[in-house]
Amino acid sequence: MGDELIHRFRRARRDPALAVIEGFHALKHALRFGAELIEAVAVDPELLEALASELAPDLAGTLAVRVEPIDDETLAAIVPLVPRTGVVAIARRPRADVAAVLAARGPAPVVLLEDPRNMGNIGACVRVAAAADAAALLTTGEHDPWYPDAVRGAAGLHFALPVTSIQTLPESDRPLLAIDPEGEELAPERLPARAVLAFGTERHGLTGSLLERADARIAIPMREGVSSLNLATSVAITLFSWRLAAGHAG
Repeated sequence: MGDELIHRFRRARRDPALAVIEGFHALKHALRFGAELIEAVAVDPELLEALASELAPDLAGTLAVRVEPIDDETLAAIVPLVPRTGVVAIARRPRADVAAVLAARGPAPVVLLEDPRNMGNIGACVRVAAAADAAALLTTGEHDPWYPDAVRGAAGLHFALPVTSIQTLPESDRPLLAIDPEGEELAPERLPARAVLAFGTERHGLTGSLLERADARIAIPMREGVSSLNLATSVAITLFSWRLAAGHAG
């Protein structure tokens, strides 16, 4: 089983229809939010059951029967960074219908990351967006938001909301808000329902073309001399300001 298993997991890392899930917490969230699991392996399946009993009782009794045991050497050959909990899985990526996401009438905002560069940052943004109950997270640029490092950084919460890459943001009736240091100071009342919240890179910010499309620009207030915030921190501040405006606090 060893060589073929290794090849399956390595192929899955490059397959745009699949997601590689590394670690117990990522697997826990993936399953909790309906991931279609194709294959899962672990060094100690019984450890997963113990973790589920302690940390995810809703999944207790379901993990060991779905996980094939493997040895440490095979696990190390499957993934570049071995998760401490010794479990790795392959799941099918859920399809994200961007047109349907943008047309949805619910009040939740859509997060747009313009050309994000760091996989860990992308994952942290997904995690924040899931926690804030955002409508979706979209990215532009060359980096796949479902890359295993991003899925690990999100603790598997890619399955909790639509996450996908797009070439450009389609036109829609959603207000487009650019998070930009030249904008009006962030306040909950300045974040309308159904907004697309656009975030640029930490070094360059948003592109001129996207800024020109924006219906408004919003700035996160910062101490003088501090040039930028971490991308995921900016997303968190803005999304939870929206939750305050929408009456979700507490």
